[in-house]
Amino acid sequence: MTKEQAIILINDLRKKLNKWAKEYYVLDNPSVDDTEYDQAIHQLIDLETQFPELITSDSITQKVGGIVSDKFEKYTHKYPMLSLGDIFSWDEFLNFNKQVAKITGTKDNEYTAELKIDGLSISLIYKNNVLQNGVTRGDGKVGESVTTNVKTIKSIPLSIPVKDEIEIRGEVFLSKTEFAKINEERLINGEQLFANPRNAAAGTLRQLDSKIVASRNLDAYLYYYFNETNPINTQFESINQIKQLGLKVNPETKICKSLDEIKAYIEYYTEKRNELDYEIDGIVFKLNDKNLQEEVGYTAKTPKWAIAYKFSAEVKETKLLDIFPTVGRTGKITYNAKLEPVQIAGTTVSAASLNNAEYIMAKDLRVNAKVKVKKAGDIIPEVINAIKDNDFENLPKWEKAEKCPACGEGLEKTATEVDQFCVNFNCPAQILRSLEHFASRGAANIVGLGGQTIKKLFEEKLITNIADIFKVEEHKEDIINFEKFGEKSFENLVASIERAKHNSLEKTLFGLGIRHIGSKTALTLAEIYQNIDNLKDATYEELSAINSLGEVLAASIVDWFKIESNLQLINQLKTFNVNFEYLGEAKNTDSLISNKSFVITGTLSNSRDYYKDIIELNNGKVIGYVSKKTDYLLAGKNAGSKLTKAEELNVKVINEKEFFEILKGE
Repeated sequence: MTKEQAIILINDLRKKLNKWAKEYYVLDNPSVDDTEYDQAIHQLIDLETQFPELITSDSITQKVGGIVSDKFEKYTHKYPMLSLGDIFSWDEFLNFNKQVAKITGTKDNEYTAELKIDGLSISLIYKNNVLQNGVTRGDGKVGESVTTNVKTIKSIPLSIPVKDEIEIRGEVFLSKTEFAKINEERLINGEQLFANPRNAAAGTLRQLDSKIVASRNLDAYLYYYFNETNPINTQFESINQIKQLGLKVNPETKICKSLDEIKAYIEYYTEKRNELDYEIDGIVFKLNDKNLQEEVGYTAKTPKWAIAYKFSAEVKETKLLDIFPTVGRTGKITYNAKLEPVQIAGTTVSAASLNNAEYIMAKDLRVNAKVKVKKAGDIIPEVINAIKDNDFENLPKWEKAEKCPACGEGLEKTATEVDQFCVNFNCPAQILRSLEHFASRGAANIVGLGGQTIKKLFEEKLITNIADIFKVEEHKEDIINFEKFGEKSFENLVASIERAKHNSLEKTLFGLGIRHIGSKTALTLAEIYQNIDNLKDATYEELSAINSLGEVLAASIVDWFKIESNLQLINQLKTFNVNFEYLGEAKNTDSLISNKSFVITGTLSNSRDYYKDIIELNNGKVIGYVSKKTDYLLAGKNAGSKLTKAEELNVKVINEKEFFEILKGE
């Protein structure tokens, strides 16, 4: 694979993974199953390993998955809530254990085996006997304080018999029994059903009305215990201590003292998982001895002493009834499969996304062919492959669409991309999707302007472009006569549109829908350029020199500002007093470490995140590996293999004092 091909694949994977992560962690409405997400992130890791120079600080592989919601007060975790690496086979576990054995000196390491509850991670902070805070994981560093809702969970005590400051972590979940009751009630009330217990639990814990939370009987299993005053020596002791304090722990947890015991545990719960009254999607194995845990250590985002063994996805056969294209807000064509309904993991599925034409042709999928589909959870499945039986060869080969399904204009595909695009700026489907995107929570966040409302306004020609959103007051009489849309709803909509005018630049910039610009990139650009006019005047060379952007994104920005209708849109929005200034703190692009790359290793006087924040605020970049292109290795005590690698490659090694001297210009 060439570097150019890798760039295309990496950008495509990052875009999908960021979208899926937002759907999973913020919206609680994932569009893909866990298996598809895991495969994509492993593919991205493999590509970044093969081409380390393409790793950027905003790649999802460089951070703990997850995004902080704006609905609740933010809370900075005292200890980062790391994610876990995952494996899918016994051979992979043996390889994981082999790496651990290099440090511990024995292959028969003692692990705790804990069922991986499919719920929402929670951290409970107790001070002076009382529950002070209940916090979600968020992005691993900053979570959401949902304390009021946590207090309604019957299995979580409001006080414990210890005055020390204690942090206890675990998983909030909804039992299968309670899930069935809730969906039955929603069915009776004509409400949309929850897809699965995990979605229901996450959505419930983020409810603004704690009465609703209390009515849904959430539960929690706890498994991590932090007490700086009286530390615990083993993971299993932590679980026993949690139990003694009156909190709930999973009764299936046990210590495995040999590989044979671990294998037996996996085999037993692979069979028994469906008998449990709660969903599990795997088993977590943690090195029991906490001193050994510290010796084995951590990567940038995961502990090396723990691993999540994921269960295989359920695979079923069905018939592929049709393949049809849809068009998104950027003109990108996405193909979809209509399936003969099939039961997978307790739900009926009849559709799946097939991504792009290249994907379909690579799998040689054909209409009316038998296909295998899989689904790890109760989400949209993946078509694995066609079953090439005697009837398969008689089916006509599938051919990609040549015209846009919405406007009938021809589709285009460049040599550097895998997707087809409708390039007609007047395509109604693109306009509608762009309106929905601009009003969405991550962009302008206009409450009351959801998909159905926008569609109605668009069909009635009351809104035909983004600027028209800020003129809805002119159409009051028409809008208040919409079904389920009265005077009060209209007033709330107008108020929300007015608030959207005062958003910081990155929100509006993301909402404009410039190709390849996600929320993270929009924030980076806002920090650097401070206002839309500075960004408009930025050159391709200047933009491509920014570490986290790259050539494709730089070209996309420059091209967008060359289009006269886009400049007219910005001027229109300015006449409505829409803010185009960055309201946050600017990055120091004049710093001596601007555009410099750092690797951080060893034990430092402050956390690695502390130094990472300083470096990024000064427009530097933190990466997880040492290469010839690394500018500095910031090394503390016990620096290990990264120090050795840096010395081999003549990378500049600095300590904390030297780091601050560089910042000061000494």
